[in-house]
Amino acid sequence: MNADLPDLPAQWDDDADGPSRPEPTPPDPWAALRRHTPARLALGRAGTSLPTAQVLRFAAAHAQARDAVHAPLDVDALEADLRARGFAVARAASRAATRAEYLARPDLGRRLAGDAGASPQAPVPLCVVIGDGLSAVAAQAHAAPLVDALRGLLEPAGVPLPEVVVATQARVALGDEIGARRGAALVLVLLGERPGLSSPDSLGAYLTHAPRPGRADSERNCVSNIRPEGLPVPAAAARLAWLVREALRRRVTGIGLKDGSAVERLEGVRPSA
Repeated sequence: MNADLPDLPAQWDDDADGPSRPEPTPPDPWAALRRHTPARLALGRAGTSLPTAQVLRFAAAHAQARDAVHAPLDVDALEADLRARGFAVARAASRAATRAEYLARPDLGRRLAGDAGASPQAPVPLCVVIGDGLSAVAAQAHAAPLVDALRGLLEPAGVPLPEVVVATQARVALGDEIGARRGAALVLVLLGERPGLSSPDSLGAYLTHAPRPGRADSERNCVSNIRPEGLPVPAAAARLAWLVREALRRRVTGIGLKDGSAVERLEGVRPSA
C-alpha cells in the first residue's frame, strides 16, 4: 500500500476478500414515467417525511400558484399585443373593485361595472372576451396567440373576428352580459383558470350561445388547460373553431353540443346534428 495514502476499508480493497465496492444504487423504476408527466409520482421519503428536495419543490410550486392568482393583468401590454395582430380592443371591468374583493366575492366578478366595453352595437355572430380570471399569467401569455389562430380558422368560414374585449377582475359569466349588450349570437370567454401545483398558466375557453345574465354552466362548452404543456394553442384553436361553427349552425351550446372535432378530423365528415 502506498505510504502516502490512508488505508482503505477492506470492502474497497480489490485485493481483499469479499465485494470490492459497495453495491451501486439501483435505478429508479419511476424515472421513465416522470419524464411524461408533471404529476408528483413516488416522491420517496426520509424517515417519516418527504425528502427535503421534494418539500422545497412543492413549496416553490405552491408559491408560483399563489403568485398567479394575485398577479394583475397588464392590460396595456395585452392590448398592444392584440392591436399589433390587427384587432380592435375594448375594455371592461367587473364590479369587483380590487383583487381582494374579486377573490372574496365571486358574484361581483360576474357583473359589469358600468357600460365600458359593452355598449349596444349591431348584432355580431361572435364576441370574444379575454379576462384575467384566477390566473392573469395565463391570459397574458396565451390569449392573444389563441385569438389570432382562431381568427385564421373562422374568417374563411364567414365568421368575422375584428374586435376583442379585455376584462379585468372577470369571472366566466361576465361574458354573458358583455355578449348580450353587444348583440352577439355567441360569446367566447378566454379566462385564466385556477392554478394547480403544476399548471399556473392554464387558460380556459368558455363558449355560450345567446349570452345573457343568468346562463348556467350547463349551457356552455369548455375547452381547458390551454398551454404549451397541456393543449397547445393550434389544437385549441381548431377545437374552438369547430365548436363555434357548429354552435352557430345548431344554435345551441353546452350539453346540447358535443365536441365532435376529433371525429370530423379523423373521418373527414361532419357529424349530424
